[in-house]
Amino acid sequence: MEIFDYDNILLLPRKCRVQSRSECDASVELGGRRFKLPVVPSNMKTVVDEKICTWLAQNDYFYVMHRFDLDNVQFVRDMQAKGCFASISLGVKQPDYEMVDRFVAEGLCPEYITIDIAHGHADTVKEMIGYLKAKLPRAFVIAGNVGTPEAVIDLENWGADATKIGIGPGKVCITKLKTGFGTGGWQLSAVKWCARVATKPIIADGGIRSHGDIAKSIRFGATMVMVGSLFAGHEESPGETVEEGGERFKEYYGSASDFNKGEYRHVEGKRILEPIKGKLADTLIEMEQDVQSSISYSGGTRLMDIRKVNYVILGGDNAGEHLLM
Repeated sequence: MEIFDYDNILLLPRKCRVQSRSECDASVELGGRRFKLPVVPSNMKTVVDEKICTWLAQNDYFYVMHRFDLDNVQFVRDMQAKGCFASISLGVKQPDYEMVDRFVAEGLCPEYITIDIAHGHADTVKEMIGYLKAKLPRAFVIAGNVGTPEAVIDLENWGADATKIGIGPGKVCITKLKTGFGTGGWQLSAVKWCARVATKPIIADGGIRSHGDIAKSIRFGATMVMVGSLFAGHEESPGETVEEGGERFKEYYGSASDFNKGEYRHVEGKRILEPIKGKLADTLIEMEQDVQSSISYSGGTRLMDIRKVNYVILGGDNAGEHLLM
């Protein structure tokens, strides 16, 4: 198996078929809805809040609300009252089961539910998927996070509608340092490896440092890409604003950090400061234009045409050109 990450790969252009890049369609379908971009902000407290999620839903972007210090039932009720789809996160503990029971009791069903734990290839996830499928069968269930084909096969067999790939490749994740495990440093290879066995959508989660990495994720089999640091640090971002040396920053921390947990226990995340980037809407427009450019370089007109291109691996003993796979 080839081991590489985003920095080691360049996609090879094919003859352009469009007059203008704006003709290219960067949208993607997930769970019966079509979204403008194959990108979703990370479900983290310093990246999304209810206001941002509402704006994203109203403007045809996918979102997943975080699961920390939040009444999920009230959130779903509020989102659906606004005419928006509801996309929430759950864990696998007893309070999460009680939350599902509350949904049933109140006749509510979120359109999307993400089972969001650090090590998603687990019996606890199998049990929660089964419970969700029995109690809320209309919900589209995303399960993760995992990093191996074996895990993807299991999650799909257990009933997940999509799987989330990535163990610790994020900018504020220190899983590989704390545990010795993960996909940090070879996340793009992990996406490729997992996509080979997947029969349902996969979401590449973590390791995205530039807009070009979105196209690389699609090329190697992702349907959607989850992005943290590129979305943190906007004017609207919920992280605290910090001023240092005359510059303004937003704090950004991992869900498994002590900043999020409120205690130093099983910590696998850290806190950093992201320079404030301006408005989220402007970043999303730029991101869409860049993905459209990627599609035009692929010789295509639609997002999945990117999967048809060749690529090269830069540097190392295994450098070389790779034809269609």
